[in-house]
Amino acid sequence: MGNVIKPETKLSQWDALQLESLKAYGWSNEEIIRNVYASKLPKDESKFQFNYSGLSELARDHADTFERAVNDGYQIKYNTIRGIHSWILIALQLDAELVLDPGKEAVIVSLTETETFSLSSVLSFGWALQAIDGRIGDRENSIAYVVKPIGQ
Repeated sequence: MGNVIKPETKLSQWDALQLESLKAYGWSNEEIIRNVYASKLPKDESKFQFNYSGLSELARDHADTFERAVNDGYQIKYNTIRGIHSWILIALQLDAELVLDPGKEAVIVSLTETETFSLSSVLSFGWALQAIDGRIGDRENSIAYVVKPIGQ
């Protein structure tokens, strides 16, 4: 997939997950910004049970960072394997395969070109997104990918 230019704005994994959960409501960037500043946030009924306090704190204490992340994108400061799996579920609404075998930890998912770009742009240093040779994805116009630590 070539080199992807990473956004300069960096978010914690938890803040990124909370932001993506708000995007899932179909709100525009302006609505997200306005609602976070006004603390008009939904009660999260998902398995994550977000209360959005961290995102509100980020907006209050680092407004420029928050607004750039909403409007221009972000890179996650430090990913975990479960966090990557959760980001794919929330941001892309895809149920990826999570592999937790010691030394072989990975996330396997079928991605379109647009989804591939989205995921690769948020991954922190130390993670690789690689197409699985010869494997077509299980959705139309998708390719099977594995996300794993570099060097594994």
